[in-house]
Amino acid sequence: MLQIQLIACIGMIVGLFIVFQISPMAFTGDVFEHFTNQPKTIRDDVDQVTHRKKQSFFRREIAQVQDILSVTGRSAQFPILCAVALACFALGTCIAIMLSNFFLVPVLAIGCMFLPFWYVKLMASHFKRDISAELETALSIITTAYLRTEDILMAVEENINYLNPPVLSVFQAFVSQVRLINPDVVEALYTLKGRIENPVFREWCDAIIACQGDRHLKTTLTPIVSKLSDMRVVNGELENLIFEPRKEFVMMQVLVLGNIPLLYFLNQDWYNVLMHTPLGQLILALCGAVMFISTAFVIHLTQPIEYRR
Repeated sequence: MLQIQLIACIGMIVGLFIVFQISPMAFTGDVFEHFTNQPKTIRDDVDQVTHRKKQSFFRREIAQVQDILSVTGRSAQFPILCAVALACFALGTCIAIMLSNFFLVPVLAIGCMFLPFWYVKLMASHFKRDISAELETALSIITTAYLRTEDILMAVEENINYLNPPVLSVFQAFVSQVRLINPDVVEALYTLKGRIENPVFREWCDAIIACQGDRHLKTTLTPIVSKLSDMRVVNGELENLIFEPRKEFVMMQVLVLGNIPLLYFLNQDWYNVLMHTPLGQLILALCGAVMFISTAFVIHLTQPIEYRR
């Protein structure tokens, strides 16, 4: 009977979206923006600037994901991510209702809703690694051309066809700015410097800007580019060190979840107590809450350490 009511509720919600012609992505985007962009008072602004009051966990997680999508050039995918999060919220609610465990409803609903956001945070490190690898090639060939021509615009234009995204779009914007908008190369280099969040790239841009006033400083460019190779090797070793605790954590999570069906085969009386009594259902809800909270802490604490020296 409960399952039939659940199916009827899902059908009613889908029908309302169709009748009122509401887009799921637009709806979820508005919902999440309502939570993240709440009206602020002057006191709230002062507390935020002085760091006296921290953001709530919900708003902080969404803000971090928005920053990651903005840096990676995928801001347009935020409504899709919100729609997936809302679908996971509904899926977690349905699973808890199917298990007839109402203690588990808020735990699975809220925990599953954050899964897409945590996935984006995990993938951010891979995107930064890809940018560093592409920067290593791009800066190397552009620096070699600049040492020969002593003209940064010509050096970029000569090698623009050998660059790959996302670095390609950054240097294309640099060329377009100089050729079509403002011929001031130094101003364009300052704009170029802020387009990629990478300390070596910013140091390279500062060196190029200095070379516009003194061409003899171009010998400093090659050592700067060589830093990217050293950073890639060290960051790879650091990532391997971080991978081990994550792997052990995932194994522990699998063991905790695997004990539930295993208990059915070992002792069905214990299984019935765990699944069909209020105390057992409360224990399951507490275990689920601990798993989701620990997942959030592990993702936050095991972010790859980026070597920048």
